[in-house]
Amino acid sequence: MTKKKLSEKETDKILNILKARIQKNRFNLKNPDWDAIEKKLRANPDKLWSLEQMEKTGGEPDLIMIDNAIVFCDCSKESPTGRRSFCYDHEALLARKENKPQNSAVNAAQEMGIELLDEQQYRQFQTLGKFDEKTSSWIKTPRHIRKLGGALFCDRRYDSVFLYHNGVQSYYAARGFRGFVTI
Repeated sequence: MTKKKLSEKETDKILNILKARIQKNRFNLKNPDWDAIEKKLRANPDKLWSLEQMEKTGGEPDLIMIDNAIVFCDCSKESPTGRRSFCYDHEALLARKENKPQNSAVNAAQEMGIELLDEQQYRQFQTLGKFDEKTSSWIKTPRHIRKLGGALFCDRRYDSVFLYHNGVQSYYAARGFRGFVTI
């Protein structure tokens, strides 16, 4: 089982990274209270561990508003580099006979303790800036589509956000996934 608690040194390091990012307030949140945020994070070491995993895989987690809740979301310009070339889910990973990817987006998100963005959340996220202009990101796929063997992903091209579909077993070097953590 994966260790889901950080050492004091790791805790201080990720908290310093997050604090610096939050103080820049790139997404214009009204008065983010760092002391209150830090207190919540220290009280939830599993969430702090998840944020460290997001950071370690290139997600650059930052505070944003999604679905009227303040969450930490992957805010890297492109889909996180350490989470690319994954198929959609575990079932797809098992079904792939040749050239299996290292993991699946759904597995990796679960292992990290984060949630994939759904289409509405992804579109809301894209109102904060221009993301995934060279990459794409798997998103949470509705069950009826997944049951038929498909999965959804999004990106930004031509100054517009696009939704696409692919077979769940597919994977590409420029496709990863974004996630979020609610604290």
